[in-house]
Amino acid sequence: MADLTLLQRSPLETPILSMVSVRVDPDSDGARGIEAVLGTALPRTCGVVTRNGAHSVLWLGPDEWLVVSESGAGSLAGELRAAATGSASAVVDVSANRVLLELSGTIARDVLKKGCPVDLHPRVLADDTAVLTTLARVPVLLWKVDRTRFRILPRASFASYVGRWLLDAMEEFAPWDQSAGGS
Repeated sequence: MADLTLLQRSPLETPILSMVSVRVDPDSDGARGIEAVLGTALPRTCGVVTRNGAHSVLWLGPDEWLVVSESGAGSLAGELRAAATGSASAVVDVSANRVLLELSGTIARDVLKKGCPVDLHPRVLADDTAVLTTLARVPVLLWKVDRTRFRILPRASFASYVGRWLLDAMEEFAPWDQSAGGS
């Protein structure tokens, strides 16, 4: 398909992406401890993603974040939990909760526009922005990594449906096969 790539990551592939849900008061000592472990700030603004090395932190709410990391989830969740000790917090390994689908290429935005109500124009959705939305009527976390790359995180139970929907949505962008005799 013309300059478009769809990758699906699963626990059977490498790198394994860990996902840890973090709930903590952003002004607490626990939040500062978590930031020290991650080496980056917990974003304070809707949609913002912060990064440091293997860790990306996606803002989900005023006191809620999703940490996506290439390090092991169990050990990362334990480190973050220990860093938040003494503050009201919840740190949970949610790696099995969502599947990461990656859509990249110059027409990725056009494919997503077919089923996503969010305005995906770069003036509205900047690079390194993550928003909770729907895609093909399925709740997803949509992460715009850069100009041509999006990460789509549906719940695991919807991953197959979303993957098939994306393939269908890409169909019109497939190059015309002259050997098939179509016009």
